[in-house]
Amino acid sequence: MESLPVSRKSTTRAGRRQNQQVLEMHRLEDFPLCAWILTIITYIVVGLTLPFSACLFIKVVQEYERAVVFRLGRLMPGGAKGPGIFFIMPCIDSYKKIDLRVVSFDVPPQEILSKDSVTVAVDAVVYFRISNATISVTNVEDASRSTKLLAQTTLRNILGTRTLAEMLSDRENISHQMQLTLDEATDPWGVKVERVEVKDVRLPVQLQRAMAAEAEATREAGAKVIAAEGEQKASRALREAASVIAENPCAIQLRYLQTLNSISAEKNSTIIFPFPIELLQNFLAKAPSSNKLPGKMS
Repeated sequence: MESLPVSRKSTTRAGRRQNQQVLEMHRLEDFPLCAWILTIITYIVVGLTLPFSACLFIKVVQEYERAVVFRLGRLMPGGAKGPGIFFIMPCIDSYKKIDLRVVSFDVPPQEILSKDSVTVAVDAVVYFRISNATISVTNVEDASRSTKLLAQTTLRNILGTRTLAEMLSDRENISHQMQLTLDEATDPWGVKVERVEVKDVRLPVQLQRAMAAEAEATREAGAKVIAAEGEQKASRALREAASVIAENPCAIQLRYLQTLNSISAEKNSTIIFPFPIELLQNFLAKAPSSNKLPGKMS
């Protein structure tokens, strides 16, 4: 038979559960005789002092909490207790409550040198929760604090391989990569990283000014090109309009009346009357002949 492909992460989780079950089976076998004697004595004392001792061994945890119980320093089999009522033995049992709700924290701003040698300050927010209360107590001293410290180093390591343009435009992929890296690293601690978001990328003031000047110059150049293209199109439209007006002499008169109508609508007191150049043609034609008269008389 062909074996089904199994991911690395699921394999490590299955192996960890199997090791935990084997350890729980051997814990009771390795329980020393003195521990058994203390346990029996405690049971007898609790039985004799009932119901007054009920307030000491009856405990309650909320729906979102779990209790990891230790007896004489050894982890009790059966995993974490809760939610609801669970029992402990006074004097020999101790327990620790673990909150299973999603916790969020802000990663302090990190000064990061990008791949293209630009120094930026980046901060992020991480959402995580305790997925296995027993492992989070036995495998790491402080799961929350360890996750926060690991998030800082992971943020620096991932963003150090990206350019400034990628940091500004590819935040979603960066957040997803950081979430996968953190989730894989914190899995042996019983921590599940739900989400990572890059909040802000702050640039130095000098770099902001340089980028603003570059963007302003680019926009000015684009505005000049657009204005030149507009002038070119307007001149072509005027040429076509002139050719249309030249086809019929009455067109210029209609255009003149339309101009007067628009001027009168604006309530102006000054009206400009254009002088037809055709009236000057007769005078221009007679001017050379008048200049030749004195020559003929001589």
